[in-house]
Amino acid sequence: MGAGKFVYAYFLHSFFSRLSTGDLMTEPSEQGAQAVSPQQKPEISETQKGKNQEAINRGRRRLVLACVFGYLGVNFLMVLRYFFPRTLFQPNTQFNIGYPSDFDIGVNQQFLQSHRVWVRKDPGQLFVIHAKCTHLGCTPDWEPTQHIFHCPCHGSEYDIDGINFAGPAPRPMDRCWISKQADGTILCNKAMLFLDEPYAGIDQFNEPHAILTI
Repeated sequence: MGAGKFVYAYFLHSFFSRLSTGDLMTEPSEQGAQAVSPQQKPEISETQKGKNQEAINRGRRRLVLACVFGYLGVNFLMVLRYFFPRTLFQPNTQFNIGYPSDFDIGVNQQFLQSHRVWVRKDPGQLFVIHAKCTHLGCTPDWEPTQHIFHCPCHGSEYDIDGINFAGPAPRPMDRCWISKQADGTILCNKAMLFLDEPYAGIDQFNEPHAILTI
């Protein structure tokens, strides 16, 4: 019994001695501390920070390159644009209007949309009126019920032959050059116009190619 008490007392003394020095509390925590060392935390943070900064720098470089190449591309297209100038394609001023028998007596509007002319036919003669008001260049409207041309812009009015009689138009509408071809068709040329301007003493409506005998 004396030996047992001695062993028991030694065990208690040893236990409380280790407890007072903290050996029992620090051993498990030291193992956990070794798993996550305080010295390793800054290293992981610096590495991640470096990766983030590299990604940011890469994005900036891409943005700068995109801006530079975009600017150069726009300037290249602007230079290239000069090699392809804008051109306005207009209908050919010379065109064939067909046979005299294709038209009715009076005002014919078959070529108004395509060539801006009226074909005016009377028994035994034919001429072509350029559908352009002599005031400011608007296209008059043919009023079949009244047998007049009326300009919607400023109210100029012309009779069935294109002679002005009301409104600000200073003179009759011009007539186009026409010629009968060997096959019997009529060739019209808008680039050659005949004028009638009484105040200037000009009267070209009776000249050859201003009116056609049929």
